[in-house]
Order: sequence, then C-alpha cells, then structure tokens
Amino acid sequence: MMDTQLVMYEEDYKKILAVIQRLVRDANAKGVFVVDKNGQLVAEAGEVRGIDTTSLASLTAGSIAATGGLAKIIGEEDFPVHFHQGARDNLHITLVAKRIILVVVFDDRSSLGLVRLRVKKAGGELAKIFEELSKKAEREAASGAPSPFAEITDDDIDNLFSD
Repeated sequence: MMDTQLVMYEEDYKKILAVIQRLVRDANAKGVFVVDKNGQLVAEAGEVRGIDTTSLASLTAGSIAATGGLAKIIGEEDFPVHFHQGARDNLHITLVAKRIILVVVFDDRSSLGLVRLRVKKAGGELAKIFEELSKKAEREAASGAPSPFAEITDDDIDNLFSD
C-alpha cells in the first residue's frame, strides 16, 4: 500500500466519530481520541475538557514511535497495544491499521478487560474506515486528480490569518 496523504471529508469524520462515541459509552471510558502517527488529532469523544489534546496527540505519536524502535531492537515488528496505569486515570493505546492510534482514557468506572474487549471491536471498525480512505486516496492519486488543496496558495493562507 502506498503511503498516500489522506483527505478526510465530513462523512468520513462522522463515521469515525460514531465509532468512538459508541466506544466511550460501551467501554464506560472518560474519553477516546483518534490520532494519526504524525501526531495530529483526528477525532475525540467523551469527557475531554481540561485535556491538552494537542500535547496528548503528539506525545502519543512519539510514544508509539519510541516503542516501535524498542520493538525492532528485540526483533518485534511493533508493540500494537500499550497500557499505562495511573493513580486516578489509565490509558489504553492501540495502533490501528499501522497508521492510526486509538487512545482510551478510563478510570475505575471501567476495567482494563472491558476496555480491551470494546477496543478490539472499535479498532476493527476504524481499520475498515481508514482502509477505505486509503483506497480512495490511492484511486485519486492514480487518476491524476488534483488535491482539493492544490489551488490554495501561501498568499491565501496569509490572507486568512491576517488582521
């Protein structure tokens, strides 16, 4: 599979959001985040107030990259599942489709077993969505279709952010 740039449209985002909102409910989680491996937040659901989502996304991607390096040192391809237990909150981090990171924040209202069970189902659903996004991007690249951002210039961006 080519490593194409994904463009996500509103209908794609709504599918992703529906999956993670259901995961919040079914796993009794505080919050769920979908992050790409470059550290960009894709979607979030649940109790996310007070969480610096930009830092969470970039640090999660860095953690996945670092543990991927550790995995290679010992002869593994990667470590697709990470669990971090805190005094109050816990993190369950899963690599989905080798491209997307699913982060679940949960506390004692849930359990690791329940989170793992629900993440397995949600991860499969997200993998299908991102596989279709990737196929769509590959088809568009192969057809020579211009990027939806091709006509945006640096001047357009400067004008957007100028006073």
